[in-house]
Amino acid sequence: MYDTHISDLEMASMKNVQNTHIEEQLRDIHRSVLDVVAVMNRPQRDEELIREAGISLDRALFPLLVGIERLGPIGVVDLADRAGRDYTTVSRQVAKLESLGLVERRASVADRRVREAVISPAGRAMTARIDAARERLGRQIFQSWEPAELADLTRLLRKFADALVKGPGERA
Repeated sequence: MYDTHISDLEMASMKNVQNTHIEEQLRDIHRSVLDVVAVMNRPQRDEELIREAGISLDRALFPLLVGIERLGPIGVVDLADRAGRDYTTVSRQVAKLESLGLVERRASVADRRVREAVISPAGRAMTARIDAARERLGRQIFQSWEPAELADLTRLLRKFADALVKGPGERA
């Protein structure tokens, strides 16, 4: 007859194997995210997307325009934080987008001292062209993927992003 009781030593050994496996997975996730971020941050990627969209826009303004369209109305401080850029630089770049008629600036509804950037109709038309170009390029990347694989990536990436956005105390 077999003893079905697992000893404390055996349990600790199983946890060590499990921890090592998780550590390896976390390293692999981190490496993968670094690869994705590195590719996404390459100036050549933005230039390729701008070219594919058939628009004329300074590459430095491109991610700010898209950020304003996706997240706006948004204050310059928040936009700068999300873009990983200095507030004063982003403020000048948003002013440039405004002068091009792509965004508008207005007082925040929540705090009149804060000026927020919102997408203008011309800016929305430009981001629509960017979205169409992004879809064309994305279809090339995912053409060999099974629909279920793409659905899994979409679901899990959103779950991962949501967990990152939450503070450590909110994750439990």
